[in-house]
Amino acid sequence: MQKIILASQSPRRKQLLEWAEIPFDVQVPDTDESFPAGNSTAETAIHIAREKARAVKLFHQHSSIPILAADTIVVLGNSIIGKPADREDAIRILSALSGQHHQVITGVVILQGDQEIAFADTTDVLFHELSATQISYYVDTYQPYDKAGAYAIQEWIGVVGIKKVTGDFYNVMGLPISRVVQALQELEQEKKTSA
Repeated sequence: MQKIILASQSPRRKQLLEWAEIPFDVQVPDTDESFPAGNSTAETAIHIAREKARAVKLFHQHSSIPILAADTIVVLGNSIIGKPADREDAIRILSALSGQHHQVITGVVILQGDQEIAFADTTDVLFHELSATQISYYVDTYQPYDKAGAYAIQEWIGVVGIKKVTGDFYNVMGLPISRVVQALQELEQEKKTSA
């Protein structure tokens, strides 16, 4: 598969691309992660991903290399849960997620030339009831301050605390990698067809 640019500094997204054997360079955009009011949660994730992709595209105006950007949000009820501000916030978030279903939504945008592929993938996650000791241990040991929802599914809290996952597991890690591969293959096929 052709090389792409990953518009993200997320180690999880890098790892998933490596597992999929997609060659890539990383270029981290400087973008505002605010979003318009009134968007659906899926539209919000896509909007933020699109802003990241467009910021990187400015440096590659005349290139046909695909640019991949993503944004992952956690939704509990009707509330979007971002990254925790500090230890107390992480504990508050995990306490709210304890014993509850929540959704993890990743918006993906791929830009290549004038083409854009945009989609959102949703995974439903159910936590067991987490004890205060488990939550404090996880926050103090893993310090999940760079993670939406204050947790990473592939870490200790996911192994011991998650009861059920409905949908793409890798989406919860930060990228629905199989859908990304399909989209990149479509772009590559279109490029060959039009050549």
